[in-house]
Amino acid sequence: MNAAVLEEFGKPLAMVEREKPVAGPGEVLIRVEACGACHSDVHVADGDWEAMKRAAKLPLVLGHEVAGVIEANNARVGVPWLGWSCGACEYCMGGRESLCQKQRITGVMTDGGYAEYMVAPITHVIRIPDGLSAVEAAPLFCAGVTVFKAIKSSGLARGQRVVVFGAGGLGHLAIQVARELGALVCAVDVSAEKLAMAKECGAHEVMEASGEGQEKELRKWGADVAVVTAASAGAYRSAVRGVKRGGTVMVVGMPAEDLQLPVIPIVGGELRIVGSAVGTRQDVRDMLALAARTKIRCHTETQPLEKVNEVFVRLRRGEVLGRIVLTPAR
Repeated sequence: MNAAVLEEFGKPLAMVEREKPVAGPGEVLIRVEACGACHSDVHVADGDWEAMKRAAKLPLVLGHEVAGVIEANNARVGVPWLGWSCGACEYCMGGRESLCQKQRITGVMTDGGYAEYMVAPITHVIRIPDGLSAVEAAPLFCAGVTVFKAIKSSGLARGQRVVVFGAGGLGHLAIQVARELGALVCAVDVSAEKLAMAKECGAHEVMEASGEGQEKELRKWGADVAVVTAASAGAYRSAVRGVKRGGTVMVVGMPAEDLQLPVIPIVGGELRIVGSAVGTRQDVRDMLALAARTKIRCHTETQPLEKVNEVFVRLRRGEVLGRIVLTPAR
């Protein structure tokens, strides 16, 4: 089979011919039909995140937004970031398996979906509902569930107002999810092209990221919740200054540098600052079900797996609208 393999951090992925993997006990062999190219894959490949660098076992097949079929029975399934969890720790038993300290991350600790085939534990593959194609479903296994879980964790209520910082791969999905859950949505970005896409996705308001002026407008608008998907320290500062008193700032995007946030608005405004990372298997099922019964769709562009290194260059440059989905050639 063909596979895109990370052989050395900071180097392009190598397109290699590999033996088809064999499913072991409790595993299934999946014929990959589509795999989203997530910016996290770029960070892993570049060795940007020390924790992931230590966890990764090279040579490695990246990819954690996987959609395909089980080879044995043609069941349509996908594989998310959370590739395995122990099921016995306090987090797994408490419904927070994404915090499991023994978890295995797809495409980091085990081979992922940048290949024609992969294996995964049967307990952690998730059925794709009717109404979603493989290309439509793939990005929902990371980008979709990440924003769905963040919005759910924020406590957002129907009729409240949410501002989404960053209208890219995660942000344009956050806009759609929040709107579908009954919120009024404002999108903030530096890119006019992404703000135009935000309007197409149903944002009621859009604002160009401009520091103090935009923060003042946000305060007038009255955002109950800010969901920061942009990997920008400036976006977090604007979120803290722009959300209403008593509001919530959801920490989703991960800037390379540590954050320095203004303390007075946090304390004086009694803000909640809440971190949120991916989601549980049930969160993935809920996100897929929501998309299948609504018009929520990821803005996708398909590219053959062989062009993965060109795709990574575009991701590094911020040139991707929505999500690129890679499809293996057979």
